[in-house]
Amino acid sequence: MKIEYDSSYGYQHQYGESYAGLPVVHVLESPPADPPADPPADAGAVAWRICASDWGDGSFGRVSDAFDAFFERADAGRVTAIVIGEWEECYQASSAPIVERLVREAGRLPALRALFLGAISSDRAEISWIQQCDVTPLLEAYPKLERFEVRGGSGLELRPFRHEALRMLRVETGGLPGEVTRAVAAADLPALEHLELWLGVPDYGGTTTVADLGPILRGERLPALRHLGLQDSELQDELAAAVAFAPVVARLESLALSMGVLTDEGAAALLTGQPLTHLRRLDLHHHYLSDEMMRRVAEALPGVEVDLSDQEQPDEDDGEEWHYVAVSE
Repeated sequence: MKIEYDSSYGYQHQYGESYAGLPVVHVLESPPADPPADPPADAGAVAWRICASDWGDGSFGRVSDAFDAFFERADAGRVTAIVIGEWEECYQASSAPIVERLVREAGRLPALRALFLGAISSDRAEISWIQQCDVTPLLEAYPKLERFEVRGGSGLELRPFRHEALRMLRVETGGLPGEVTRAVAAADLPALEHLELWLGVPDYGGTTTVADLGPILRGERLPALRHLGLQDSELQDELAAAVAFAPVVARLESLALSMGVLTDEGAAALLTGQPLTHLRRLDLHHHYLSDEMMRRVAEALPGVEVDLSDQEQPDEDDGEEWHYVAVSE
């Protein structure tokens, strides 16, 4: 199974058609009019989407029933990828029963390599509404997991852990608790290649500080890291200044400081730090740079693919300027 990430999917992609390079099969109570006659011949050649909904879209009403159907229909021992979508009242009820079920069933899923918990689009629940829980048991129960993603910061918990196989870790939130960031920073992840954190804003629980990210920026526990995304933050200028002299940057192939409120001040700090010409890609999309600073950045990195799309303009209210991250509520 190819472990990859396509950033062009958008901010809150549902992964209803493909995930981890695999086509998605939906575990439904009421199949479409022309469903496949049989389950896929190779249960490991698809990603299985499990969710519950009262939207009348064919989903089960309870996610526990969807899990039961999944284990009835799929050759669980061959399944490599699972996408967990919405569950009943996910804006009030936490993901704890789902985590407990997955932990309990770990012995039946020995081939699982990719897992997304909470792939819920904003038309079903805004990212800040999604109620999560302590996800550490998942990482402990699946030591061969290579890709783990979670969406939603409300109630999200993580304890420091060691994982020998994890290659991609993505945490999408409108507000990332500092405790979670510090747990990531304290984790030992010798195989991790892709780390992406959406930091969000204080109004939605974002308490992460630049100091919390210190161990990540030093890279001492991340020897294989090739992509770092510190995104969607009101502190984007401070992050850029810290990244400019961060030891981990020298080994990166791509860097994302996108989706936040990066201004000319942060971009200037980034350009006055260590050289970034070794990067293949620098993602700064959704920013507040001036035209002149955009030109300076592009000219300073002629061999780098620089994404400077989505140039934003601050809102004004009574003479005061307001800057917004891409994803908060």
